[in-house]
Amino acid sequence: MANKGGPKKAAYDKAYNARPDQKKKRAARNKARRDYESKNGDLPSNVDVDHKRRLAKGGTNSQSNVRPASQTKNRGWRKGKKGYG
Repeated sequence: MANKGGPKKAAYDKAYNARPDQKKKRAARNKARRDYESKNGDLPSNVDVDHKRRLAKGGTNSQSNVRPASQTKNRGWRKGKKGYG
């Protein structure tokens, strides 16, 4: 995915995504997708595995806590909310 914020934003994102806590979260998201796909078949590339209860709020990668959701719905939850632009 191309960065729309320019070179400064790209440098920030690169440093942010290299942080150990972000690597751990990304690994958990990737594991959730692999686990879901192993039990339910491959998902299209435009579909995310959504956690009903977020990992940050104590959710798990168990099958009862994950569901497929479109990228637009899963990644766009901040749109129109106060403080998120």
